[in-house]
Amino acid sequence: MTELSTLPDENTKRFIAVLNKKVEMGRLYNALGHMTAGLVAHINNPESLCFLQYTDKDGGVHPAISHFPFIVLKADNSNKIRKVREELLQRDIPFTDFTDTMIVGSSAEQLNATSETPEQDLEYFGICMFGDTHILKEFTGKFSLFK
Repeated sequence: MTELSTLPDENTKRFIAVLNKKVEMGRLYNALGHMTAGLVAHINNPESLCFLQYTDKDGGVHPAISHFPFIVLKADNSNKIRKVREELLQRDIPFTDFTDTMIVGSSAEQLNATSETPEQDLEYFGICMFGDTHILKEFTGKFSLFK
């Protein structure tokens, strides 16, 4: 069992996903899964995500749940997500995003479609990030919780 007193305050960092409310829910779930997996792969120091292993009374293990919160917010449209992406790039905060070109055909077709689409024409389904809570709130605080 992890000694919780050795972990940083759980409110100092967080995962945040901002999802486009105009996209169908099934596609949003798919995008969120891809973005989250990609974000974890993108973090240079995975130990900094403070994954915990939960054990139930029967000894069943429920592994790799982060100590930090994962907040899911909604954006009115793709352009709002684009603005978050610009902030993340400027501040050098790790993120992953998911666009409409990532749902067409095979991976090769998706890569091709993305490479042939100017960024301004991409339709963002969502963006996922990890970082210091106070910094992320500076530019995500205006979004409401996705319910």
